Amino acid sequence: MNWKLLNPLIWRRSFLLWLLIGFVLIWFTFLDTYSLWTRYQLIREKQTLIEETENLRKKTDELDKKIDLVHNDPLTLERIARERYGMRKPDENVYRIKE
Repeated sequence: MNWKLLNPLIWRRSFLLWLLIGFVLIWFTFLDTYSLWTRYQLIREKQTLIEETENLRKKTDELDKKIDLVHNDPLTLERIARERYGMRKPDENVYRIKE
């Protein structure tokens, strides 16, 4: 067995330099708290949250329009009361048909 390879004091400086560079690359890519992998995952999560926020804003705008319509249009309010809550006018008969 060649004992020179096992003794780190005899290794060449270039080998030690490459070993150090490799360790630093692995450290900053995967092991560090703010590693490149962690940053990539956080960027993906941020994009997902931005898209979800945008979808929720659109849904909120649609609901606001519906609320304004109910407040400002008495026919819409009457339609909702009849369809959802089964309300009727006095002396009116309502027939429900099951599909």
